[in-house]
Amino acid sequence: MLLHVTHETRYDYTPPVETAQHLAHLKPLVTPSQRLVSHKLVITPEPAQRSESPDIYGNARAFFALDSTHQKLVVTAESVVETSKPVLGSDAAVSLPWEQVRERFQYRKGSLYDAASDFVYPSPYVPRHEDFAAFARPSFTPGRPTFDAAMDLCLRIYNEFDYDTTSTEVSTPAVEALAQRGGVCQDFAHIMIACLRTMGLPARYVSGYLLTQPAPGEPRLVGADASHAWVSVYLPGTDGPGDWAEFDPTNGRPPGEDYVTLAIGRDYSDVSPMRGVLHGGARHTLKVGVTVMPLEELAADARFAAQAQSASTAAMPTQDPPQIPSQSQSQS
Repeated sequence: MLLHVTHETRYDYTPPVETAQHLAHLKPLVTPSQRLVSHKLVITPEPAQRSESPDIYGNARAFFALDSTHQKLVVTAESVVETSKPVLGSDAAVSLPWEQVRERFQYRKGSLYDAASDFVYPSPYVPRHEDFAAFARPSFTPGRPTFDAAMDLCLRIYNEFDYDTTSTEVSTPAVEALAQRGGVCQDFAHIMIACLRTMGLPARYVSGYLLTQPAPGEPRLVGADASHAWVSVYLPGTDGPGDWAEFDPTNGRPPGEDYVTLAIGRDYSDVSPMRGVLHGGARHTLKVGVTVMPLEELAADARFAAQAQSASTAAMPTQDPPQIPSQSQSQS
């Protein structure tokens, strides 16, 4: 599936910002199930400095600095991504009991390092708490395969929690969202990760986008989509490196070709789309618009607009060309 993604972020500042430095995670990853066809990042006003580099987890991270006074900042990321349904590598031990996976990631002197170990420990948005263990235990019965236990946990969050955009904020602790059994995709991802890590399993946060379908007979609304978040769980190989299996607790399903992966990290703090340090701008308003659509649909819209413009031009009455004043007239 070829998907076109537009992510526009707009800040309006009062009073104006004098100088600023920003980091952005807005360029989709290249993965075994995802190919980046094109990407463009447009920043207004034009920054004095800009660069791109990979972060510690391999995400593309854009840095830019503005050294002149500005009352607004608009950052637009436009990407085309070719996606396919994620398929686990043949080395991933899908049927390995979760207790054995937990044992592999318990520290032992002289043991081989596994990069997935970075995702076993607490992180800023995913702390340790007994409430996460209590919620997770019914899914992690003795001897149950890790994949099955994670899928059961995913479905329980989906079935038992309410999706409510007004119940939490970015800063709401995951344990609070767990207690009220509600939140948004970020909360559900953090809760599932906290449950998995409490059981001793490596789990990471995945940010990205999900292709949504408009209601029958309704047009797709530009800018009406939003960023999305889900979870991946590490399945070690039988004799070596394994693979990451993905789960979306907000929708109770594994991600498919209708998902676009933007970045991965320990939690939201590692992969927030935009962050910055400002001098000035004590107050600001933020507007974010996201549009995800199949590329063929975008092409069809462009053809329709071109045809409409052509028809409008053809229907215009013929007019005499405007008279150009002579040099003496233009100076009088």
